[in-house]
Amino acid sequence: MRLVVIALVVLLAACGDDAAGGSAELSVTVVADGFVGPTQIAHDGRGGYVIAELNGGEGDGTGRVLHLETIEAEPTVLVDGLLTPTGVSVDGELLWIMERRTLSVAPLDDPSDRRVVLDDLLFNGRSEGTISAVDGGGILFDTSGRRDGGALADGSGRLFFLASPDDEPVEFAVGFKHAYAHAPIGDDRWLVTEISDGRLDGDVPPDEVVIVERGDDFGYPRCIGDRVPVVETGGTADDCDTGPASLALFAAQSTPTGVAVAPWDDGTALVALWVRGEIVAVPTDLADAPHEPTVVVDTIEHPQHLLVDGDRILVTDHASGRILALRP
Repeated sequence: MRLVVIALVVLLAACGDDAAGGSAELSVTVVADGFVGPTQIAHDGRGGYVIAELNGGEGDGTGRVLHLETIEAEPTVLVDGLLTPTGVSVDGELLWIMERRTLSVAPLDDPSDRRVVLDDLLFNGRSEGTISAVDGGGILFDTSGRRDGGALADGSGRLFFLASPDDEPVEFAVGFKHAYAHAPIGDDRWLVTEISDGRLDGDVPPDEVVIVERGDDFGYPRCIGDRVPVVETGGTADDCDTGPASLALFAAQSTPTGVAVAPWDDGTALVALWVRGEIVAVPTDLADAPHEPTVVVDTIEHPQHLLVDGDRILVTDHASGRILALRP
């Protein structure tokens, strides 16, 4: 199952010296291979990794969570028989898994003792997103948005913080179509990607990355794009101006499934655009936002999740089943 590739490919990007932390290129190295539809990769807190993979078609119920002692190691299966696992994370000694509509948890050392924490989560008819471990304990996860007329269905389109398996989830921020991926940026702020679909006022809204703080209301479906009111859902400028500004906008259906702050430049965020097959760089400064994203990698077919790993960023390529490492 494992294949470690030592060849290095330098991918040139059409960007200037002011992009991606002053670098016009990123190196991409294949560090692991042999996965089937990998989605999220996370640290295990012990120097190893956990990886969720579909291991078949979406909805087949064949998904797995794998454990790697090192990125080059032969994986072991922790959990199998999962329905579209899009999220996996480790918080302390707990292994968290997000399936299509179900959040479950197990001891990392005994994943057979897994139990469902939340079931029948509201969603967009397809899946929820990733899971992020929160510094200090707990996790952040989203419920994808489903419209109920001119509003969101109750409980959908939200980011939740969950302190422990025995606590109730607490709303962190609301008003999203699909806050799929998240990455911490400073104290109690998160970079969050927004995946939109459907039509509002006759157009498919753009995808986005935003900076979200506790209590923010992004405004969907009253507001789309960079705080643009939607007439058909009753949105107004007063509604939308109070929401968080867009850090960057992406073409409709770009599908940003991964985001991370570059470890070599904390003023740059990298975003994986699944459909476009691109990784783009975006300044993290809200001044003069929304920023024009700069393509820094364009040869990965379906980059999905981004994980800061020391001085590099690991990328899951959903199409090829590879794990890649990015460096300047």
